[in-house]
Amino acid sequence: MNPVIVLVRPQLGENIGKAARAMLNFGLTQMRLVTPRDGWPNPSAGPAASGADIVLEQAQVFESVADAVADCEHVYATTVRKRGVTKPVVTPVEAAAEIHTAPGRSAILFGPERSGLATEDVALARAILTVPINPEFGSLNLAQAVILVAYEWSKGQGLAQPPRTDLDPPAPQAELEGLIGHLDMLLERSGFYYPPDRVPTTRLTLRSVLTKPGWNAQEIRTLRGVLSALEGKKRPPH
Repeated sequence: MNPVIVLVRPQLGENIGKAARAMLNFGLTQMRLVTPRDGWPNPSAGPAASGADIVLEQAQVFESVADAVADCEHVYATTVRKRGVTKPVVTPVEAAAEIHTAPGRSAILFGPERSGLATEDVALARAILTVPINPEFGSLNLAQAVILVAYEWSKGQGLAQPPRTDLDPPAPQAELEGLIGHLDMLLERSGFYYPPDRVPTTRLTLRSVLTKPGWNAQEIRTLRGVLSALEGKKRPPH
């Protein structure tokens, strides 16, 4: 069962919209709002959601955190501080694993932009969800916090991956040797190899450079064409 994202006393419609966008990016659609400051619906949320309208349209509003999570068996409070409340502390990775395997509905609480969750909000949760973060600057905006947690949850969902571009296979070694030999001939002709006692080392270095990329056949032909042009054997048509 997909987790519910609960925004507790969110202040700006734009931030609600950005959080909705972050949710839908990773397959989450259930948003619950606890007493949003500017009421609901908020006209500023739609443009900021950038097309995540389904999340905003289905968003539910509650008068208290307790009401918003009443049907949830597992509640996580996102905060960088324990706020004097003793709770198990988990990372987004650990929380995602628990949500995927635990029966029942899970809710993840996110606090208001300026102050975060109050102690009373955290007290309602079963666990605190936090991330390793710079102790000198532990401030995440609302959408950043949502997307971080949603991303970790999505890893077990098999969401569509960006299409991969199949690379052509590397060229046969004989073609690579032809390129190296061609370059070596031009460099020797131009007087590049100097002083004589450095020639073996220089040749070895050039071979190492040219064998690293795994050139395919088309790339080898193109580079041979470049060398031929520099050699004067390949002229543009008149």
